[in-house]
Amino acid sequence: MKTLNLDLGENSYPIYIGQALLDQAQLLTDHIHGKQVMIVTNTTVAPLYLQQVKSLLNSLNVAEVVLPDGEQYKTLDTVNLIFDALLENRFDRSCTLIALGGGVVGDMTGFAAASYQRGVDFIQIPTTLLSQVDSSVGGKTGVNHPLGKNMIGSFHQPNCVVIDVDTLDTLDDRQFSAGLAEVIKYGLLGNVSFLEFLQNNIESLISREKSLIIQAVYQSCTDKADIVAEDELESGKRALLNFGHTFGHAIENTLGYGVFLHGEAISVGMLMATKLSQMSGDLSEGEVSQVKDLLEKSNLPVSVAGKISASEFLSAMSVDKKVVDGNIRLILMRKLGESYISDTYEQAQLEQVIGDFCQP
Repeated sequence: MKTLNLDLGENSYPIYIGQALLDQAQLLTDHIHGKQVMIVTNTTVAPLYLQQVKSLLNSLNVAEVVLPDGEQYKTLDTVNLIFDALLENRFDRSCTLIALGGGVVGDMTGFAAASYQRGVDFIQIPTTLLSQVDSSVGGKTGVNHPLGKNMIGSFHQPNCVVIDVDTLDTLDDRQFSAGLAEVIKYGLLGNVSFLEFLQNNIESLISREKSLIIQAVYQSCTDKADIVAEDELESGKRALLNFGHTFGHAIENTLGYGVFLHGEAISVGMLMATKLSQMSGDLSEGEVSQVKDLLEKSNLPVSVAGKISASEFLSAMSVDKKVVDGNIRLILMRKLGESYISDTYEQAQLEQVIGDFCQP
């Protein structure tokens, strides 16, 4: 087992990464301070891991709520199901919520924990690659709105994150590839040696060589933890983690949540940001081709041709948390492995990139 510590002063917490961690009760019980535990999961994950997690907590008062599965259910109405379960079971402010599932479950559980009685403890047990390397770490919680993704939420750090990579054994290939998009993001935005590792090992990662998966998850979490430790509330450097996301969120919002998986939308978004970086004079055509090749070898989409009109795409981008005073802030690259925040790109070039990626 590898252990990382996300250093946030009073909000610091450990991230455990390894195999067979769901057999180790102490990883959870050491971070549960009361007797009441609410496990929040979904209809896909519950049959696989709910009883295993409950068996680790048999000395506590444990209840569960099983949510519908899918990004389209990441709403306030679904979060109310968590509140209903907490209130019906008379859970108090000493309770702990456990998020058992992917990023949707983690985001909603964290948001419920941040809100219930003005804040209670929670623990993350991410079961998808995407949630293991991204959404479970850093304390971002929230839900979608029909007009924008993740527009309602709060920062609320977990007590710990338990990443058992064995849960990836039950993840389908499409979801696994979607998680690789967020892994690739860390290489592109700030870690060129990790990018080279991914380029050299992508076939073995796709075939799920467990030692390489642990290495990729550990490095991704390390890179994210370092950035979050510097900028917990995303007032500066943490915005770099949104590389490809303004484009990607526009895809999800326009097509409808769940049509493209989050990582699939981010894949297209990262390539769009890479292409805009080339048009801005920072990257070469060969570097754009390198990024496209890595995404395609990861079985990820690289365009939305014929699915969204350019006007729809641009309109959706304007409703995003990264919009400041009417300007769409984007994360671009000066070179592979070095990103920066920009609102000085040429609007005409942005529109050309959108047109190129949307054109049938």
